[in-house]
Order: sequence, then structure tokens, then C-alpha cells
Amino acid sequence: MNNNLLGIDFEDWYHPQLVQPFVKDLQHEPKMFNGLEKILELLRKTETSATFFMVGELLEHHSSMLDMILENGHEIAFHTMGHSNLNDLTKEKFLDELDIFDKLSNGNSKGFRAPTFSLNQNTAWAIDALVEKNYLYDSSIVPVKTQLYGFENCQKDPFTISSSSLTKNDPNGKLTEYPLSVGTFFGKNVPTSGGFYLRSLPLRTSLSSISNYEKQNIPATIYVHSWELTPEFMPKIQLPLKEKFVTFHNIQNTYSRLEKILQQHDFSSFKNYLANEHS
Repeated sequence: MNNNLLGIDFEDWYHPQLVQPFVKDLQHEPKMFNGLEKILELLRKTETSATFFMVGELLEHHSSMLDMILENGHEIAFHTMGHSNLNDLTKEKFLDELDIFDKLSNGNSKGFRAPTFSLNQNTAWAIDALVEKNYLYDSSIVPVKTQLYGFENCQKDPFTISSSSLTKNDPNGKLTEYPLSVGTFFGKNVPTSGGFYLRSLPLRTSLSSISNYEKQNIPATIYVHSWELTPEFMPKIQLPLKEKFVTFHNIQNTYSRLEKILQQHDFSSFKNYLANEHS
């Protein structure tokens, strides 16, 4: 049976889009490096490999993270240099960032995830840039519309994406898209795949969504943020009510929830999944 896919979006306390406007005047002292070993230990004890979608500037702060991740059998992939929404970048700037990250990761990065899933019709140039830099895959598409991101009527299983076809297979495309998992909750289509939803939905909803994907022989693609797994390094930032709720709700249970998921289902890095697909 095909493995499912686990991405760790490795970013720091000041990176999330909902947090950024409220921490501009604070000193951006990275803290998540301190939690990396705890995350690696969870993956070790559940015998899981994962892809770390890394914000590049964090590797500049702690270059030793690259070896820690790779030596434990995991994959490094790109999450922009400063957790930029793609709407705030240009193709030229993005290409420069890809070059910088290529050096920082010793050429190991072949996958990308857009911060806040900001790949859309206006930022489709990112797909062309990834192809230009010989990337193999993207995982930025959420096949359900939410307030912040996502698409309706989107293919749920992996497909070949292109800048002119973001939601369904393009036979001429050169990049594989791994859409994030979705499921149903009270009859409504919702992302069950990670972040706020993984923390807030009943655990059984996420587990049954993964099982449904497995029955269809589609890899369930889930994600979790580094700061959700190590809330002890996430400062209690002063935020407005809504932003505070979305950022911190049930954060203390993320680690145990992910552990239960990994105990019940097989997950791997995108790199290992691709290798098995082509073996």
C-alpha cells in the first residue's frame, strides 16, 4: 500500500501570516531550532520519515539543522526565505531565493510549499520558476475553498501541474502536485490535513479522512508547523481575538495528536514516496 505524505512546515514564531503584522516591532529571535530534536524524536519513535519545508533564513541562523534533518533520514524542501506570501514576491525575486536556498541546502531541495498556500492564479509564475530550477514537486494546493486559500473543483489525487493548470492534470506539465488532504465534517468539505484544522477538528475526523484516502489508493498529504509541535518555544504574543484563537487553539495537544496519527497510519517524506513510486 502506498505511504501517506508528511510535511513539517519549519518556521519560527514570528513567521505565520496571521502573526506577522503584530510582531513587526519585536526582535525576531529564532527559537524553533531548540525544538528540532523533539520533533526528530517523535519521528524516530513512530518510524516515520518526513519532509521539512524549511524557511530559508532559519538555515542561515543554524546551518547544523540541515545535517540533523538529513542524517535522520528526512528530506529538506523550500518554504521561501522569509515565509513570504507569494503575492509579495516576484518571479525574479523567487528565482533568487531558490538559488540562495540551493546553496544553503547543498542542492538537496527538490520540493516546495508556498507559505499560507498562496499559490493561485496571480502567483502561478512560481510553478514556472520551480520547473526552471529542476524542482520535482510542489505541495501548495488545498482542494477546498477556505477564507485564506484553496480551490473548488480541484483534483484530490497527485497530478501534473503547470502555471496554466493549477487544479487538474496537464499532460504537458513537468512538476508533480501533491494536494493537501480534505475530508468532511458535518457534511461540509474541510481541510483535514493540518494546522488549525488538525488541532480543532475531532481527531477521528482526521483519521477517517486518512483512511478514506488510503481506500482510494491516494496518498493522504498532511502537514504540521514546527511551532505547533513545540509550543514551549512559541511566545505568548499579544494578538487580536480571532488571530489568537487560530494560532493558539488546542496547540498543547498537537504533538500527541500527530503521534496518534503516525501510530495508526504509515507516512513518509515526499522524496521516499517518489523513490518508491519509480522503483
